[in-house]
Amino acid sequence: MIKMNTHYAELKDSYLFYNISQKIKAYLDKNPGKPLYRMGIGDVSLPLCDTVIKALHEAVEDQSKKETFHGYMPECGAPFLREIIAKHYASRGVMLDVDEVFVSSGASDELGDILDLFDRSSTALVIEPAYPAYVDANVMAGRKILHLASGEENGFLPRPDEDTKADLIYICSPNNPTGAVFSRSQLQEWVDFANENGSVILFDAAYEAFIEDENLPHSIFELEGAKTCAIEICSLSKTAGFTGTRLGYTVIPKALNRDGMNLNSMWVRNRTTKTNGVSYILQKGGAAVFTPEGQKQIRQNIQVYKNNAKVLMEALDSLGIWYCGGKNAPYIWLKCPNGMGSWEFFDYLLNEIQVVGTPGEGFGACGKGYFRFSTFGSPEDTKEAARRLCELLK
Repeated sequence: MIKMNTHYAELKDSYLFYNISQKIKAYLDKNPGKPLYRMGIGDVSLPLCDTVIKALHEAVEDQSKKETFHGYMPECGAPFLREIIAKHYASRGVMLDVDEVFVSSGASDELGDILDLFDRSSTALVIEPAYPAYVDANVMAGRKILHLASGEENGFLPRPDEDTKADLIYICSPNNPTGAVFSRSQLQEWVDFANENGSVILFDAAYEAFIEDENLPHSIFELEGAKTCAIEICSLSKTAGFTGTRLGYTVIPKALNRDGMNLNSMWVRNRTTKTNGVSYILQKGGAAVFTPEGQKQIRQNIQVYKNNAKVLMEALDSLGIWYCGGKNAPYIWLKCPNGMGSWEFFDYLLNEIQVVGTPGEGFGACGKGYFRFSTFGSPEDTKEAARRLCELLK
């Protein structure tokens, strides 16, 4: 009889967004026509910028002509896209070989696939609160998971625990859900820790484009020693609105070796075995993001979301509510007022002012008593949500 991967039975029910949708449905059934102000969604609301749309249309036209048609693309990414991404890193002082850049169908896919490189006996360290997929992907693989708690006392930016030894270390900065960002010195501690212990950092940089403080690192490879201990996974979803278009990239330095094996070479073999590459059309659109005009236009869109963050932060400041994130990230992580629980606060906002956020405990035990607002909504809805929040809690 066939044996199944029984580790799937160890997964906890993914109740967070299901419960949210069920609560919203029940509310709307009782209150038809009531407007909702959705500050919980992690999806973008602005369309792709004009430069990207133009490139996508041009790529479609290329596919209609024999002389410009493209079939299978290189599994690790088209040279034109890998080159322009490497130049983008160089503009920030990070020098990469083109073949250290791998084009992917998005950060979520890559965060799961990258685990192929590591034996199931390896341990994974997850800093909580955390993006739930970090935990679930390792549960599916039957891997031991270590949880490192963070909280207000350290701004949700914990230091390495010298007593905790892990093979894989997940770091997301700017963080989802907390919006907290590691400083250079804080991140350097983790790089040094990984090198000293032979660990590999899986650095999720999906939100780096929201960093406005020039003293904060956008890439882990800005830190000394990172090329011998880190893999960086990035996405165009939040950077350029590619949530429905699906494109990202992963950086694996050639200097990264473990157990006598080279991780860059391993990933080349993995991609050439398991994928047929990302479509020419999407990669042409992705390349347009890194042109001067593309960068200008995506910054304009990001500024809309950052203005939303300012509106929400001003409201929380006026109410005296503790929070982190917002300035350098598209998420605001706040402490529920009056000792409320996360779900209690969710229900209170939904029923009293029709504002929807995300209960913090859905991101792990450290999220109990906290709440996440997203800044990806429309400016109009954000302003109204902030007004209602102030009126309710003043």
